[in-house]
Amino acid sequence: MKLFIPGPTNVHPDVLAKMATPMIGHRTPEASALQKSISDKLRKLMFTENKIVLSTSSGTGLMEGAIRSVTQKKAIVFSTGAFGRRWHELAKLNGIDADLYEAEPGHPVLPGIVDQYLKTGKYDSMAITHNETSTGVVNPIESIADVMQKYPKVVWMVDTVSSLGGVKIETDKLGIDVCISSSQKALALPPGLSLASISKKTEERLLKIGHRGFYLDLLTLCDYIDKRNYQYSCTPSLPHMFALNFQLDRIFKEGLENRFIRHIEIAEYTINWVNSFFKTFPMAGFESLTVTCVENTRKINVAELNKELQKRDMVLSNGYGALKDKTFRIGHMGEINIDDIIELTNAIEDILKLK
Repeated sequence: MKLFIPGPTNVHPDVLAKMATPMIGHRTPEASALQKSISDKLRKLMFTENKIVLSTSSGTGLMEGAIRSVTQKKAIVFSTGAFGRRWHELAKLNGIDADLYEAEPGHPVLPGIVDQYLKTGKYDSMAITHNETSTGVVNPIESIADVMQKYPKVVWMVDTVSSLGGVKIETDKLGIDVCISSSQKALALPPGLSLASISKKTEERLLKIGHRGFYLDLLTLCDYIDKRNYQYSCTPSLPHMFALNFQLDRIFKEGLENRFIRHIEIAEYTINWVNSFFKTFPMAGFESLTVTCVENTRKINVAELNKELQKRDMVLSNGYGALKDKTFRIGHMGEINIDDIIELTNAIEDILKLK
């Protein structure tokens, strides 16, 4: 079954096979070498010199750990959909004082809005989702980075769960303090592992605040990497790590620029196709490069469409939350190539008799 959903995504058989690698002790030199190898490769993928931490959790795990660990005064969360709002929910559930700005559905968070909130001086941390899978909106983090330079004391957290590995994210150039992602989206691994880069500014904040929790505490994760040679406070998912180490090699073999270009070409094809028969939900110019959110202008029955697609070993996704019946989504990240997406769109045209 080919998955054209926002995640989990298709996993190459060779990557799946690596998860069956015989176990090693997680406190052994071999485990340290494995985790150091992954960190070195992720630094290359993320364009950073910062420390890398891994967590056996979904991306939400490190999001929760991050906003709890780095916020001393108050956080501001900028949201373009359900996963952007999650940052705010996590803050509140952890007793962290936080405000929420929500963009109009389908619209991005613009740099001027970020500046408007940060210039109040009320916030020492800021969280935003780069690529919002519920709405297909990508936020202009390059322009937002220019604003963030004006506020060097604010720790900037970015959720790149559904973009890292498919979109070029120059972490250090942008000045992102905590860049979070996970395994099951554009990195094209099974779900269950999250990762983040941690800036020196963030590490200083962590030391100032102290420990907050244990399993997802960023200070604890950083401490163990430093003091236990790239090991972790709790037993990690070594199968995921074997697979990630191997998959990163596959990504570099494809070539980073080639991979980024492939995602751009597929996104452009999908967006153009959608606008020929439906309408993209995001504001023009802010469409995601890894998932296209389609406004259901023809009022098709998405569940019935999926039943027919599944007969052809394909599946896409309905809308998320309040957008369930108003939109549907086509994921095109990770292992998807242009022939795959053409096969899907041809099938949709045939099933719906589109002309």
